[in-house]
Amino acid sequence: MKDLVQKQLAQSIATLQAVLADETISHTLVSIAKLTAEAMQSGHKLLVAGNGGSAADAQHLVAEFVVRLTVNRAALRAIALTTDTSILTAAGNDYGFDHLFSRQIEAIGQPGDVFLAISTSGNSKNIVKALRQAKMGGIATIGFIGSDGGLMCPLCDYTIVVPSAVTQNIQESHLALEHIFCMLVERFTFGHDLDKKPQILSE
Repeated sequence: MKDLVQKQLAQSIATLQAVLADETISHTLVSIAKLTAEAMQSGHKLLVAGNGGSAADAQHLVAEFVVRLTVNRAALRAIALTTDTSILTAAGNDYGFDHLFSRQIEAIGQPGDVFLAISTSGNSKNIVKALRQAKMGGIATIGFIGSDGGLMCPLCDYTIVVPSAVTQNIQESHLALEHIFCMLVERFTFGHDLDKKPQILSE
């Protein structure tokens, strides 16, 4: 069992090292952070969605934007499309599971917003439909994906593809990148003075 622990940790580290070595990922992360900061500064918002563990990522990331990551600053406009059980169950019951997120984007998405779609496979049907709805509505689209990018790639204006086919390793890298994404948006919005503020360990 100890060998299994060490093997899995080594695999996680190897995936993160592959992400670190891919300069395209770093470049894209900076680009989408600038895009998102500019959208928020002009009164628009970030919408985020995913399924399963990626749904938890969507909620986690949005909490960092709305509340804080590591320092106190003004709240940032972000909404997770994974949290309203009445909307999710009504859309799932009345229209089907594939419409969970596209229906919400149709309702609250506006031109100039940014939609971040998270999927380890890149093939989640409700995410693909949501991306199509976002593009129809003049919303910039970002995909956090794994493996070969799947069906999401051609529907995204920006993609970050983790070079792995292992779900948990993709999700681990997504979470690390999501934290950095939030940090970059903060810097683009509030400047590097944030680096001088005391770091807060949230409870």
